Amino acid sequence: MRGMSLRPNPWDERPRVAESAYVDPAAEVIGKVLIGEEVFVAPGAVIRADEPGSSIVIGERSNVQDGVVIHALGGSAVTIGRETSLAHGCVVHGPCTIGDGCFVGFGSVVFNAVLGDGVVVEHLAVVEGTGIEPGKVVSSGSRLCGGRKGHELEAVDGERAQFAGRVVAANLQLSKGYRDKNRRGSQRGRIGGGGSAASKRR
Repeated sequence: MRGMSLRPNPWDERPRVAESAYVDPAAEVIGKVLIGEEVFVAPGAVIRADEPGSSIVIGERSNVQDGVVIHALGGSAVTIGRETSLAHGCVVHGPCTIGDGCFVGFGSVVFNAVLGDGVVVEHLAVVEGTGIEPGKVVSSGSRLCGGRKGHELEAVDGERAQFAGRVVAANLQLSKGYRDKNRRGSQRGRIGGGGSAASKRR
């Protein structure tokens, strides 16, 4: 947990972060938040479960990129599945469920919605008060509100699926790389501290 900005909410509910996850020190994680294994949380992300009865769960190997906001209304939850990417500057507001293997693009807003597994929301789209069937695409700039959407939406093609997979892989590398870097820094600090003590004894 070294260097992470993890804070309790007013009811003293605290974030829980898996040992193999990485949360950048410039991110803010507040309240009843559970961050799974190998998750990457980038600088400037805000993950906030501080209204009464709210909670946020981020599944393993997912990533929350720069400037993303995740927040839940009182009495609601946000659940993010496994290997899902929340790209730069998007907003995910509870109540909300996003399935496994999804991608939410730059600046998009997802509120009071359910996204099935493998959904790709492209950039600057709005998804509100609706459900998106698995494996569908919400095109850039679209606004989808109300009812369940499926047959009228394009299916995710191979190119989009491969892109989403590459984003997950890149962020897994970042998560591991920053953890390893911090570990090396801690070891150097311990070695340096020991040397100083030895010098003082001499």
